[in-house]
Amino acid sequence: MKTIEIIGFKRANLGKRESKQLRLDSNVPSVLYGGKDQVHFYAPMFLFRDLVYTPNAHKVSLTVENKTYECILQEIQYHPVNEMILHADFLELNPEKEVKMEIPVKFVGVAPGVQKGGKLVQKLKKVKIKALPANLPDFIEVDINKLELNKSVKVGDIVPNKFALLVNKNLPLATVEVPRALKGDAGAEGGEGENKDEKKAGK
Repeated sequence: MKTIEIIGFKRANLGKRESKQLRLDSNVPSVLYGGKDQVHFYAPMFLFRDLVYTPNAHKVSLTVENKTYECILQEIQYHPVNEMILHADFLELNPEKEVKMEIPVKFVGVAPGVQKGGKLVQKLKKVKIKALPANLPDFIEVDINKLELNKSVKVGDIVPNKFALLVNKNLPLATVEVPRALKGDAGAEGGEGENKDEKKAGK
């Protein structure tokens, strides 16, 4: 899994007033936990761009006062109106402890249903898994080479590779939906067939 570097600075005070000022100065109040001690720090908001505003999953190399931690973004809070980042929680990684993380789904192959005129609709963009830090994948491949019209590929179709799935296996990842135009053509053909049968019966 790719790693993004973030440089943080220890917080002198943890009050709401300081947190507000940090945000006004385009910084993100944050905390790192999971290790021996919690580390309260702040980091420039622009450093979160490639970590947050992306469909990809990343590890984080966090440096605070010349000490570097390997971690992942565990939780992030946004302002309900302007979507400014209000706070970020990071989890320090331990090579021997499993962690939970949402990993993006990547579809592989061409669905026969799409070749017949259907539309591939993605239902889940990410799947939550549990794995050791070394086994966290960049993405989870899902084979759609056998996906027909009106059929779905589900979480249960994923073949785990050194990780455990934490999502309901019956949830659909993607479905090949039949467009209205295709439904209309099928209905028209059905109607013509019925009319022909009716004419034959009348004779």
